[in-house]
Formats: sequence, C-alpha cells, structure tokens
Amino acid sequence: MQLLQIDSSARLEPSDANPRGSHTRRLTQRFVQRWLQSRPGDRVVCRDLGRFAPSQVTDDWVKAAFAKPDQREPWMRGALAESDALVDELISADLIVAGVPMYNFGVPAQFKAYIDNIVRVGRTFGFDRSRPDNPYSALLEGMDKRLVLLGSRGDYGYDPGGHMAAVNHLEGAVRDVFAFIGITAFHSIAIEYDEFGDDRLQASIAAAERAVDDLVDELLKLTEQRNAA
Repeated sequence: MQLLQIDSSARLEPSDANPRGSHTRRLTQRFVQRWLQSRPGDRVVCRDLGRFAPSQVTDDWVKAAFAKPDQREPWMRGALAESDALVDELISADLIVAGVPMYNFGVPAQFKAYIDNIVRVGRTFGFDRSRPDNPYSALLEGMDKRLVLLGSRGDYGYDPGGHMAAVNHLEGAVRDVFAFIGITAFHSIAIEYDEFGDDRLQASIAAAERAVDDLVDELLKLTEQRNAA
C-alpha cells in the first residue's frame, strides 16, 4: 500500500517534541509510525503544506485547466505542472492521512490551496454538458481510497450537538470535497482545548491518541481482510 501523509499546520514541530508545536503533526506521525510497525514494507509519501504551500489558483491556471488537454500550449502545461504532480500523488495513494488544524473555523489557507489544485476537471472529476440533471462524475470513485482527517481545535464543542458546531466549517467541508472526487471512506479525529492549555487539553490529546491507535488497528484489519478476499 501507499500512504500519503499531508501536514498543513504552520507549526513545524509536533507538540510531543515542542509544547508549542502542532497537535496535528503529532497525530499524523503517530498514525503513520503505528501503521508501519505492522506493515513496514508500505510506502509513505510526505506532503508538507506547512513548509511548502501549493501555489494559489491564477488566471493562467484557470485558462490551462479548462482547455482541452490536446489543445494546451506549453505555457499551459507549465501552469498546471504543480497541480498535476499533486493529483498524481493523490491517485497513487491508497490511504490519505491529513493533518488539518482549524484556523478561524475552517481549513488553513495552504490546505485550501491544495484542494483547489487537486479538484481538477478531467483528472479528478468529470463534467458532461449532455447530462444537465447530473453533469458531474467522481473520477476517483471505485479506487478504494480512504481519507483520515486528523485535526485540532482551540476551543471545544465543535462536534454535532456542541455549542460551537454551527461554526465548524472544517470536517464537513473536507469530507464533501473529497467525496466529490470519489473518496468517500472518511474518518475524523480531533484534539480540542488547545487555547486553554490545561488538564482538559492533556485529556483530549490522550483520547485522540487512543482513537488514532484504535483506527489504525481497524484499518489494518480491513486491509488484511481485503487482501485475503
């Protein structure tokens, strides 16, 4: 299997190495390390958006993306080179492990730029004008990919029913975007209370780490069952 580890936190160290570091990097590292303990032969590709943010969509990018592939000029292929590399990377992955902290109720700008680069007509989704009732198609559907979203939040109560649930524009948005291109198997774990920095934060970290361990065990079991089928 191939894992794609995506880190999008602006904090460059995990919080178990630096108290002011990233909780999401802490969780992605834990997930991948635990996975490799059971499957050391699997490949891990790391995409660090916090260090190397993808380029924003530009006028040239839009013109190139919506031009027919056989009609693209050399400058258009250049405008899409980074996007093509990100899409190729995503297509090659069986399991996507994304660390995405909540910034102002949504995803960090660098992760939004990543989304804008991988949601590509003709590559990850199709559009057919002859089907006006349902012109879209998910081109990654049926590839048996899974997305694990590992998050962190400064406050608490962002899950359904919580007092901050109405302003949680992270998990649902990420889930819907990836489902649009065909990745519908979705798992989510988050650390809360970061801005409080008290015992509740420590308890949330411990709970999230246990949840990560349990999720790895669950997905490893599913992988074994699939391979044995």
